[in-house]
Amino acid sequence: MAQYHFTSIGTIHSCYKEKFGIPRQPALVASPATIEIDSAYSKDEAFRELESFSHIWVVFVFHGIEDKKWKATVRPPRLGGNQRVGVFASRSMFRPNPIGLSVVELTSIERKNNNIILNIIGGDFLDLTPVIDIKPYIPYADSINTDKSGYATDKPQKKLTVNFSVQALAEIQQAKENYPQLENIIVEILQLDPRPAYQENKKIKNVFSIKLYDYDLKWHVVNEEVLVTELELLNSGLT
Repeated sequence: MAQYHFTSIGTIHSCYKEKFGIPRQPALVASPATIEIDSAYSKDEAFRELESFSHIWVVFVFHGIEDKKWKATVRPPRLGGNQRVGVFASRSMFRPNPIGLSVVELTSIERKNNNIILNIIGGDFLDLTPVIDIKPYIPYADSINTDKSGYATDKPQKKLTVNFSVQALAEIQQAKENYPQLENIIVEILQLDPRPAYQENKKIKNVFSIKLYDYDLKWHVVNEEVLVTELELLNSGLT
């Protein structure tokens, strides 16, 4: 069996600090992120003309998963987490090789010191995700008109209404100085109902938290409505 060695060319910096809460596909939440290219690959000529493309493919490593043996079947959230399909008929991160592929919007390219930075929107990446490769998205080749989407025919619908407590709104307002899009990102994430799909009728648990940027976002669900209760600074207890 052939083996290959890959070296990451850069690192993604995103608002998602843990797996829970990350959109299950790209482009579902308009969350900004950056790809910091390692200095060894930050050659201007290597990115010549890339800015003329609106979207790029990002090939990356699922670095935040447990190192365990892969299984031939998985339970995709789209099917409620109770029905199994073949791992190669899914986008599960638990694969023989933990490699992911996502298309994102490329908004700009800049240089900071020795590193090229790609500014992107709409990613589904855990913070500090290693990047293996970048390729331009080409509509005539990558958008296929005769496609079939199996069990994932439609874009996930926004399921939940999102409300904020007075405390949460005040804390979000304070955070907007550093993260102006924070409130919109929170709404887009929670509207899609990030709760585990296997929680039938969502009655097992209704209090949750998501680590987002520098915060622990706390929220609960009552009658299929989300109430965001608090935005706690993660290092608030540090001196």
